[in-house]
Amino acid sequence: MSFGDIFYIFAFALFAFMTFVIIRNYFRNKFDNEGKRIDMTNTQDDNKSSQ
Repeated sequence: MSFGDIFYIFAFALFAFMTFVIIRNYFRNKFDNEGKRIDMTNTQDDNKSSQ
């Protein structure tokens, strides 16, 4: 194997790992600990029912 082949394989593995980490962090920030979407919570209905 030449240096170019090894570098290509390393770059592809690094790209795949970085993509996985970015997507994983995106979904971790999108959901709370109970598995509910944070951006889809209806805070107006919650406030009306508590009054």
